Amino acid sequence: VQLVESGGGWVQAGGSLRLTCTASGFTFKEYAIGWFRQAPGKRREGISCIGGRLTRPDYSDSVKGRFTISSDSTKNTVYLQMNNLTPEDTAVYYCAATPWLSVCVMEGTLYDDWGQGTQVTVSS
Repeated sequence: VQLVESGGGWVQAGGSLRLTCTASGFTFKEYAIGWFRQAPGKRREGISCIGGRLTRPDYSDSVKGRFTISSDSTKNTVYLQMNNLTPEDTAVYYCAATPWLSVCVMEGTLYDDWGQGTQVTVSS
């Protein structure tokens, strides 16, 4: 299983970024993909998940209404569109995969495989 994140970078507050998680080595449609983030000195936070046996995607309260998750099974790819970014969104963003979920649960211990992360920095 391999997950590769891309699309991170630097952006001013109010700006947008789109993160990409490209998956390989497993049957994409059988796995849920979650997005997580970790800021310096803070705990890892689950922010969204989609796919696999999940009936619908879901979001944490901290990003709901600003971030949109989507997937393209033809490309084995999950996207995270991030709008109206704030400095509080600064973190390393990770995608992770799990075959075990039928509902979106943004708990990192439930995910088996992780990407290397991509840095997102939002300046005020």
